[in-house]
Amino acid sequence: MSRTKIYVPRETAAVSVGADEVALAIAQTAKKSGIDIELIRNGSWGASFLEPLVEVEVDGTRIAYGNVAAADVAAMFAADLVNGGAHERCLGPTMEIPYLVNQDRWTFSRCGLINPLSLPDFELHQGFQALTKAFADGSEAVLQTVADSGLRGRGGAGFPTGIKWRTVADAVGEQKYITCNADEGDSGTFSDRILMEGDPLGLIEGMAIAGFAVAASKGYIYLRSEYPLTHSILSRAIDTAREAGWLGDDIQGSGFSFDIELHIGAGSYVCGEETAMLESLEGKKGIVRFKPPLPAHEGLFGKPTVVNNVVTLASVANIINLGGERYAGMGVNRSKGTLAFQLAGNIKRGGLVEKSFGVTLRELIEDWGGGTATGRPVKAVQVGGPLGAYIPASQFDTPMDYEAFTGIGAMIGHGGIVVFDDNADMAELARFAMEFCAIESCGKCTPCRIGSTRGVEVIDKMISGQNCDENYDLLVDLCDTMEDASLCAMGGMTPYPVRSVLNHFAEDFASSEEPKNE
Repeated sequence: MSRTKIYVPRETAAVSVGADEVALAIAQTAKKSGIDIELIRNGSWGASFLEPLVEVEVDGTRIAYGNVAAADVAAMFAADLVNGGAHERCLGPTMEIPYLVNQDRWTFSRCGLINPLSLPDFELHQGFQALTKAFADGSEAVLQTVADSGLRGRGGAGFPTGIKWRTVADAVGEQKYITCNADEGDSGTFSDRILMEGDPLGLIEGMAIAGFAVAASKGYIYLRSEYPLTHSILSRAIDTAREAGWLGDDIQGSGFSFDIELHIGAGSYVCGEETAMLESLEGKKGIVRFKPPLPAHEGLFGKPTVVNNVVTLASVANIINLGGERYAGMGVNRSKGTLAFQLAGNIKRGGLVEKSFGVTLRELIEDWGGGTATGRPVKAVQVGGPLGAYIPASQFDTPMDYEAFTGIGAMIGHGGIVVFDDNADMAELARFAMEFCAIESCGKCTPCRIGSTRGVEVIDKMISGQNCDENYDLLVDLCDTMEDASLCAMGGMTPYPVRSVLNHFAEDFASSEEPKNE
């Protein structure tokens, strides 16, 4: 008789709300009751608002139980948990949960489904099929398929991946590198973490495909230090892949050699910028480089280097398996495929939603997010991290499309969506953007280093009612300078949230104090 499979996520958000304690309680209760179970620590499906989400497999169907606490476990077993028994925590079949069933799972198709560290489980769900296909088709076919897909960088810049790979492939050099930027530091973002904890072998396969396509023999993952559980899971996954011959010399007898090294960052936000990340990887202080030369020509250690985000690389395997045209058939305009949107802040149902481009901000907030957690009206939504614009309700029907967002002075970035209700003080949020830049600036260029500091001072004067008209003009000029003259996106995009507040929430600068016309 086969053992009953029970799934409990080993994922940072789930663990933070008691998943480890739930798993221990399930194991202890099953042993005490003489029930033979197989306890599987899977990744997260992305429905963070339901964590810890426990699942039991009954006749091939997984039955979900949401927001389970260790104290619930005894009663759940008494209610016949192992057979999917009725209990107040029961949500029914996992794949019938509305939050999940209406998504377009492409990159995250295995997250929550598999044991992240089981190679047989990974291979059972198309794992390493794309890399094997790449070996059979050849590097030129891989490059063409990625170009045909229209995949753009998911780290925020949205640069076409096919062009970047082609540039590195055509560059002259005996040594080339693949670098994965896993320094996920934007507020409200967690898609990289969910993927690395839920499907780390998928990232490894994507990096190996990139290496094969451009003739790179070494890959580096630059992981943020604030992700200790991710580090543990990813390290074990790399060892697993290496031991099974999917990393290292002559992978599976293909003649292609590729290995991956995991590097931990030191908490610098600006190291999310590609050249600062490369400096840090080289053991130097994480400071932005001048461009040109581009990393594709002179990157890590001066060699041609691909720099891609976690989600970008993890999207590639299905593109190779299913074809570039199929991926390009999803999305809108030049925004092809899917993006993992992350709902955070004052939101009722926070979590990850993978949808094709073209879905609107309103649909994400209302249909998936369920509105604010407080039940109050949404006042503003910041999309794209701390450098993203604050979008007013009047623009919530804007489709998720890189160019459409550029048209309203905003950016999609990494897909983080942070919701604020009508109690939010937008003047203080504008101040936060400038202060964040002042703290996190690498200091190399004057517009970013000095402009952000002066920006905080000007906003403070406006909030206190000092010469508001003059300071408004000064703040606009300062934003122009930072946007036009900063060396990288740190200073160049800090004006986005500030301008959006000036344009849409200027009334929040009104002070209860009497104006001080000094």
